[in-house]
Amino acid sequence: MVMLRVVIRKLQMGLSVLATRGPDHSKFDEEVEVPSVVPDDVKEGHFAVFAVKGTERKRFVVELEYLSSPAFLRLLEQAKEEYGFRQKGALSVPCRPEDLQKILQDKMATRACADPKCSLHYHRGVIN
Repeated sequence: MVMLRVVIRKLQMGLSVLATRGPDHSKFDEEVEVPSVVPDDVKEGHFAVFAVKGTERKRFVVELEYLSSPAFLRLLEQAKEEYGFRQKGALSVPCRPEDLQKILQDKMATRACADPKCSLHYHRGVIN
């Protein structure tokens, strides 16, 4: 739970920094345009994350509640180990886009099932 709070705080700080300051072009060899506003598709209560593995890269817009998913938290730990906390801009996690999509779908299926007897297998089309 403490790790979750740290991650949420870092996300909030990173997003607020992006929204309030422009790029420092003196630190770049080439001109890079950094958005000063949050994109329209990132609604309140959501954040953008990139799944990056080798040359594969895909952007996802994710609800904040996914930060409580153990599988998503493992990805954040991997990102911390691979990129450290100095990562700038949008959050990136080191996994194939299909893997992140599966994590998001599994969490969505679990959330959609209100019946305590309901099994995640049912949502995947498999009868227990």
